[in-house]
Amino acid sequence: MYGLWKPRVLGAWRVPATGPVIYAVNHAHNIDGPMVMGVAPRPTHFLIKKEAFIGPLGTFLTGIGQLKVDRHSTDRTAIGQALGVLAHGGVLGIFPEGTRGGGDFASLRAGLAYFAVRSGAPIVPVAVLGSTDRPGRLIKALPPLRSRVDVVFGDPFDAGDGSGRRTRKALDEATERIQKQLTAHLENARRLTGRRDT
Repeated sequence: MYGLWKPRVLGAWRVPATGPVIYAVNHAHNIDGPMVMGVAPRPTHFLIKKEAFIGPLGTFLTGIGQLKVDRHSTDRTAIGQALGVLAHGGVLGIFPEGTRGGGDFASLRAGLAYFAVRSGAPIVPVAVLGSTDRPGRLIKALPPLRSRVDVVFGDPFDAGDGSGRRTRKALDEATERIQKQLTAHLENARRLTGRRDT
């Protein structure tokens, strides 16, 4: 990442040095996940759509510990692997919107709340800004080479209410809490970096 672009990483010191952590990353561009993997202070295991695991890329992703997930069904294998990462004190990366979109955390899926409440791991919000500013000249699908991309880590927070409940109502409430925290972090990251858009 540092060879191709100019990442500016802010707030990496906020990431707990040990123990399970969940990165909740906005997702506006294909490089957002790799960018976070490349600059994060701890190794990260992202849940990545199974369609990306083809050919040499699939072998590479598996080799660096990324987790294949079927987004169109309840993928029990992926859920088990993700919970295993957290149980062993690792870092799980999730795009809580489920797919690439506006990158503004506007519509969260329940998966993030489930993993956070079930594992008790704190969530660290991560805003990637600048990856969609303009297309590159050589490869239109990527940001221009050597352009600046900001990665802003926020303060860790607990999604649950402390009761340990995992009911549908508890997960819905946790999702609401998460959305407020992530939206506030994104606004703060935009102020901090002087960027208007993701």
